[in-house]
Amino acid sequence: MNIQLKTKVDGNYLDIMQRFDRNLFEALKPKNAKMEIVAFTGSKKGDIVHLKFLSPIKSEWISKIIEDHQDENQAYFIDEGVTLPFPLTFWRHKHIVKKITEDSSYIIDDMTFKGPFFLITWLLYPALYIAFYPRKKIYRTYFTSKS
Repeated sequence: MNIQLKTKVDGNYLDIMQRFDRNLFEALKPKNAKMEIVAFTGSKKGDIVHLKFLSPIKSEWISKIIEDHQDENQAYFIDEGVTLPFPLTFWRHKHIVKKITEDSSYIIDDMTFKGPFFLITWLLYPALYIAFYPRKKIYRTYFTSKS
C-alpha cells in the first residue's frame, strides 16, 4: 500500500535536501513518542537510521538508505526497512525534494508498506497516515524558521 504526502516549503531544493539531517529527524519525532534515536548516520546510500520504541511495546526499527540521487529538478533518498516493528513486514520511504522555483520546493514523502496480510496492511494505512501527516506542518515551520 502507498501513502504520499506533499508539502510546499520555502527554500532551494538542494539546500532543503542538505538539511535532511539528525536535527530535522529530531524535529520530526512525535512529541509524546517514547522513542529513542539510536543511530542516524545520514541520508546517503549505505547510511542507517535506527530507532528504539520504548512503549507501549518495545521494538526496533532499522532502515538502510538504499539509494540517493540529485539532478537539476529534484533530490531524493530512499530508506528501506531492515528490522521493522510488528505488524510491518515491508517499508520503503522515498524522501523527495522537488524544485518548484529557485526559492521554493515540494517535500514529498512517498511511503510503501505491507503487513503480514492484506487486512493488516489495510488497517495500517490510517495509522501511518495519521502518524506522518504532522510532518507537513513541521516541515513548513522548520524550513521557514531555519532558513
